[in-house]
Amino acid sequence: MNDRAALRQTLREACHHGLVDEDTLSMMEGALNVSELRAHDIMVPRSQVFGVDVADDPSVWLQTVIRSGHSRFPAYEGDLDNVTGILHAKDLLKLLVDPKTDVRACLRPSRFIPESQPVNVLLRDFRETRSHMALVIDEFGSVSGLITIEDVLELIVGDISDEFDREDKGANIVPDGSGWRVKALTPIEQFNEFFASDLSDDYCETIGGLVTDRFEHVPHADEEIVERGFRFRIVRADQRQVVLLHVEKLPAL
Repeated sequence: MNDRAALRQTLREACHHGLVDEDTLSMMEGALNVSELRAHDIMVPRSQVFGVDVADDPSVWLQTVIRSGHSRFPAYEGDLDNVTGILHAKDLLKLLVDPKTDVRACLRPSRFIPESQPVNVLLRDFRETRSHMALVIDEFGSVSGLITIEDVLELIVGDISDEFDREDKGANIVPDGSGWRVKALTPIEQFNEFFASDLSDDYCETIGGLVTDRFEHVPHADEEIVERGFRFRIVRADQRQVVLLHVEKLPAL
């Protein structure tokens, strides 16, 4: 057993003996998990990033803000690889007072981080710079995704839901380099239809439930299991359930 695993075991024993409660244990383990993850593990992939094109009329920006429910957006010229700044939704309110307002002048500086940046380092940067969003770039300088401070904090304290959170069944399974990012709440039926597979579980209806059932415990971030030709790696989980998986389809033997 390595030092990190020994520490986790000690924390769980402390919880078992009532020295810390389960919520505190979950946050401690979440903090440990954060130090093991990198930006590419938790970023929102490029295909799901809402941005605004500075060439568009601001009325188009308003439609994007309303449709997404987010508060910050990358502003770009032409495509997402040419980000010029970050637009705060509240700055669009100035248009209601003065329709001639040049909202482009309100863009905030954008931050770029490599896919390999450790998440604990990113959290420190967020705190020191008072930033709430960073764009993730690949080795060629292209934007591959986006991370917010909420994404990082959720790894520690669990899901943070707000009035704008919504289910998007169309984004349950998203290509992600060597595999796919799959929401744990994805129905097994949808997973099988997408991958032409035949996974099943007598007790669960979701792919996260199936994976948890195979582990026989609520798994932690970075735990892996192979099931009928697929490698499942836990990207995000709290003390109650798996939240996000990385899935890799293994070559047939």
